[in-house]
Amino acid sequence: MKNDHDGNDNPPVDGSELIRFDKVTKRFGSNTVLDELDFSVASGKHVTLIGPSGSGKTTILRLLMTLVKPDEGTIKVGDNFLFHEQKNGHLAPAGEKHIREVRKNIGMVFQQFNLFPNMKVLRNITEAPVTVLGLSKDEAEQRARDLLELVGLTEHIDKYPTQLSGGQQQRVAIARALAMRPQVLLLDEVTSALDPELVAGVLDVLRDIARTTDITMLCVTHEMNFARDISDQVLMFDSGHVIESGPPEKIFSEPEQDRTREFLSAIL
Repeated sequence: MKNDHDGNDNPPVDGSELIRFDKVTKRFGSNTVLDELDFSVASGKHVTLIGPSGSGKTTILRLLMTLVKPDEGTIKVGDNFLFHEQKNGHLAPAGEKHIREVRKNIGMVFQQFNLFPNMKVLRNITEAPVTVLGLSKDEAEQRARDLLELVGLTEHIDKYPTQLSGGQQQRVAIARALAMRPQVLLLDEVTSALDPELVAGVLDVLRDIARTTDITMLCVTHEMNFARDISDQVLMFDSGHVIESGPPEKIFSEPEQDRTREFLSAIL
């Protein structure tokens, strides 16, 4: 399944820069979670963020989903700033409409599934493509059926979320995010709320998506084997900074920083 992004006019996947954080600072009270962070992700790449809890990894995903706003700095997705727009040759804070438009290109799968409990599986997946992208009901349903096949849940199309296991709910959440044909898929510790025996099934689905689509993935995970399998690049975070980055075999086998070594030996 190639990710051809019907319904969104996305630029082609050509390895050019798709996400750019420029001197981004985010504070919660007196706690600086991100400190003048510079980092970028090229289109079509799979990038995994690792590091101790509180090092700023999830905040990056929440900024991209516009769930929080940066205190300083700019974030660009494709050719557009996320929280700013050009007005009279200057960057000014963006209006809601602009932010919503840019955010259409970003999908997120959360730790806690966040499915609509009162909607069956099919409608959970078709709701946003119909209301946000303006797809016809038939087109949205066809897209949903294709995605349910991809995540191995075709036979559960008429169930409510509460009738599914946690692993199945998380796979529905993945299908729902992909139904918007985003350029970027954000994965926030997507297996951390699951029973251990359900983790492998969800990770297999994500491996399949990484292998068979050209979607850009930004992933926060403690599943290091999964990170090693799917990542083009791994970034090690500590105290709001990237302290080391490189291909997975380098980061996991021969990290340069003591802090990276300590972190990996503690969790591997």
